[in-house]
Amino acid sequence: MKILIVEDEPATARRMQKLLMESDSETEITGITDSIESSVAWLKNHPHPDLAFMDIQLADGDSFDIFGEVEVNFPVVFTTAFDKYAIEAFKVNSIDYLLKPVEKPAVEKALAKFRKLNPAPSPAIDYAKLAAMIQQPSKPEAPKRMLVRFGDRIKAVDYNQIAYFYTIEKQVFCTTFTGDNYPAEYSLDKLDELLDSTRFFRINRSFIVNYDAISAMTSWSKSRVKLTLKPPSTLDSVTSTERSGEFKKWLTGR
Repeated sequence: MKILIVEDEPATARRMQKLLMESDSETEITGITDSIESSVAWLKNHPHPDLAFMDIQLADGDSFDIFGEVEVNFPVVFTTAFDKYAIEAFKVNSIDYLLKPVEKPAVEKALAKFRKLNPAPSPAIDYAKLAAMIQQPSKPEAPKRMLVRFGDRIKAVDYNQIAYFYTIEKQVFCTTFTGDNYPAEYSLDKLDELLDSTRFFRINRSFIVNYDAISAMTSWSKSRVKLTLKPPSTLDSVTSTERSGEFKKWLTGR
């Protein structure tokens, strides 16, 4: 909250600044002026504050005269030793009227009134970002288990128990961490969409690996990476050139 103090008594101005800072830690005193002339000059040359605390009686006149010299587009809390100015104060931008000597509870009450009358604006909506989010298709929730069929039997296998998926002659299979092999019900393209991308990564056209199945990695030609898997596999477990960069990012959790 940016506040301007208009007060012609230096000691009183310092005390007001202290009370404001103690009442609200987010208060920023953007200026302190001591007369009509200096206040008008300040307002003409600085961004206007959110709120002002103005002493009514200044050395060169009443602070009401400021409103006749420059446009005041912010609320004001008036301070004075006399209550005869109350009606005049509320004819302008006044939201409160404090009698001197001003005490901390009165300042806190005035700030609370300002916040109630001027609630913080809602953050601006980034419509471009919102549109992009709407247009981006949402990824279906990763399934927890896969149904596998062998003969006339059906088995549900937890995806987290699967070490890797691979293709042989266009047929997709999976190998579990216990070394069991089963035919998979989805293509690798479909699995690449469905699986948890933080756990599984498609290293090439024919292989999807579970992070926990990687026991070792070796640098290979053309910036590729050769994986040693558990359980071991005789198939090509080398990242493709196109996928190697993304694979290295995936390893770091990015």
